Amino acid sequence: MSKVTPLKWVQGELLILDQRLLPGKEKWIVAKRAETVARAIESLAVRGAPAIGIAAAYGVALEAQRPGITKQELSAVIERLKSTRPTGFNLFSALDRMNQIIESGAQIKSAAFLKEARAIHSEDAAACDAMAAAGLSLFDTEECVLTYCNTGALATGGIGTALGVIRTGFKAKKVREVFACESRPVGQGARLTVWECAKERIPVTLICDNMVAALMSAGKVQRVFVGADRIARNGDSSNKIGTQGVAVIAAKFDIPFHVVAPSTTIDFSLGSGAEIRIEERTSSEVLRCTPGLEKVKGVSVWNPAFDVTPAALIHSIITERGIHRPPFNFTR
Repeated sequence: MSKVTPLKWVQGELLILDQRLLPGKEKWIVAKRAETVARAIESLAVRGAPAIGIAAAYGVALEAQRPGITKQELSAVIERLKSTRPTGFNLFSALDRMNQIIESGAQIKSAAFLKEARAIHSEDAAACDAMAAAGLSLFDTEECVLTYCNTGALATGGIGTALGVIRTGFKAKKVREVFACESRPVGQGARLTVWECAKERIPVTLICDNMVAALMSAGKVQRVFVGADRIARNGDSSNKIGTQGVAVIAAKFDIPFHVVAPSTTIDFSLGSGAEIRIEERTSSEVLRCTPGLEKVKGVSVWNPAFDVTPAALIHSIITERGIHRPPFNFTR
């Protein structure tokens, strides 16, 4: 069990740890309506593909509690939540499960929606444990590993995906040190991964994103673990922008590159990563990284939130079902 949790259901309300304020401040958003959950997802107060799916499921459960709510109104809530972030697939798989309750019952029973949301939450926690156990077999002796963005408890319903594997490896004395990239422009690695590692007393070293090649050429890391927001049938994996670059550099230095994600991240409808819709976010996320830049006129910003790592660069994909190796061909 992790010392960190991003979501709590308490007496008919959803508490959301505001990740925008970490590591400086721990503040909880109290969500009584789905719209609060939707805005928390859009603004990155809650983030990480599995955690987003769980939060959205609880958002539907919040609305199902409202006296007199209709199926049509609940369906509209689901569509609103689906519109929050387009790339991560866990959001859609979780909401599809909530929608099945609407379609299967003659009456709306709030208990059924809460039960399903809790099941999605607990299943993800169990998946994290299973992925961590499977990933442990990949380590040799004590290794130094690199990770990108945040894939810990803050991003999931359990101990984490990639960071969950790393955390378990550290406890088993298979991991000596973690190198965490900043993950600009929002800095999830710098703010969240470092914070989680510190809480778990895992030795962690923060690096700028453009230091990866130098780190690898110096022989300081033996393995890379990252998460994923959507995986196509052929193994192409979308993750936080910059992940593809890490994979390219890792291939150059012959360093194993592993993706860790639950099977709810796999979109079986997509043949390849070319079909993954990449979210583009506001220019302010980039401009505020350099104080004063927002005042310079005539500056354009391109801010894709994700990129796609080709399956050819991935040594293995770890899900709760085990370690999958290339060539990947995911089926239900």
